Amino acid sequence: MVIEIGQVIQDFAVIMIVASVMALISYKLKQPLVIGYIIAGIIIGPHTPPFSLILHLDILNLFAEIGVILLLFVVGMEFPIEKLRSIGRKALVIAMTEAFGTFAIGFVVAQSLHYSVYNSLFLALAVSVTSTVIVMRILEELDLIKHEASSIILGVAIIEDIIIISMLAILQSVGSTGNVSSSSSLLIPNLVVSVGTVLAFIAGVLIIGSKIIPKFVNYIGKTNQHDLLIVAVLGVAFGLSFIAQEIGISVATGAFFAGVLIAESKVHSVTKVLATPLKDMFSAIFFVSVGALMDISVLPIFIVPALILIIVSIAAKFLTVVIASRAQKISLLTSLRSAFGLSSSGGELALVVAKGGVDVGGSTSSFLLPMVGTMTIITTFITPYMIKFGWKIANGISEYFENRKKFRIV
Repeated sequence: MVIEIGQVIQDFAVIMIVASVMALISYKLKQPLVIGYIIAGIIIGPHTPPFSLILHLDILNLFAEIGVILLLFVVGMEFPIEKLRSIGRKALVIAMTEAFGTFAIGFVVAQSLHYSVYNSLFLALAVSVTSTVIVMRILEELDLIKHEASSIILGVAIIEDIIIISMLAILQSVGSTGNVSSSSSLLIPNLVVSVGTVLAFIAGVLIIGSKIIPKFVNYIGKTNQHDLLIVAVLGVAFGLSFIAQEIGISVATGAFFAGVLIAESKVHSVTKVLATPLKDMFSAIFFVSVGALMDISVLPIFIVPALILIIVSIAAKFLTVVIASRAQKISLLTSLRSAFGLSSSGGELALVVAKGGVDVGGSTSSFLLPMVGTMTIITTFITPYMIKFGWKIANGISEYFENRKKFRIV
């Protein structure tokens, strides 16, 4: 099929116009723009009657893939290697307890709802995500960013992002090499190969890449040519994404660690400023594509399981964070505040996980993306209220136990 340039321009115009209108409405309603983008995708998508407003869904998917790369690339630039080292043992313990605990509980619940192994794995991974961007923005808006709990939340969210991205790479690698549902005996060897591949890629990027890429970017930066600098760093981002795809892991993984390497350079601040507008545009298209792929006609089928998974995710995250925090002798108040801040699942990375499951092809079902999309919209709406009222509840509980303690002493 020959695609005419006029049709591509028409699709791009429709995407940007509808997305900008819905994003403006979301802004006026004081809701995250991602919700507006998803709704825009639903409006223009092929599953919304009476007809699709876009002519070529393949073009939208292509732009969305670029959006994933740029989104994770800019996220990676927030996490230089030194920052990753300085996060601390406490945040590491909490993050691992929360991520793996929620993943395990989510998988068991998804299996009890009679979903296939792969659907259960990707659903469990999606509900394990906490949106770093949304949570930190809410804490800033509520003027809570300077509290001790906010530092813990940020550290845990950073480590959790890395865990989720690595697990996504492993799941995609396993999914592309064998079908667990048809032959469970393939799981262990495929899993070993996938984990080894991901760890080797990450180690190679961090050990070898950190000695080459930052120096290369610094050399380019000395030219003071911004156009040359942005082309060079995008070459790094897409180059590592290509390598990641060629060895069978997620392009998001390559893009993220490309950002980590760029963050090691002396010109990373300038690079981030240059890359952010591109990221904003293409990541908006990514969220629109998620909405376009959502078949809302099947919403009644999975709305109840989606609500069940949301409740399970919130409960699992809350309990695992509180338990891990208290085990490290963090105060009750800080533990409860951290738990409320990290309890809401969803966000951009959850959609990346769902899209990654769909991209495996044949291993997951078509309901995965609209289901996770619905869960993301719901949890994005409730996150501000969970933090605002949750911290008040935490204050009340902490004061109650403090008063009981003083009463016993007296």
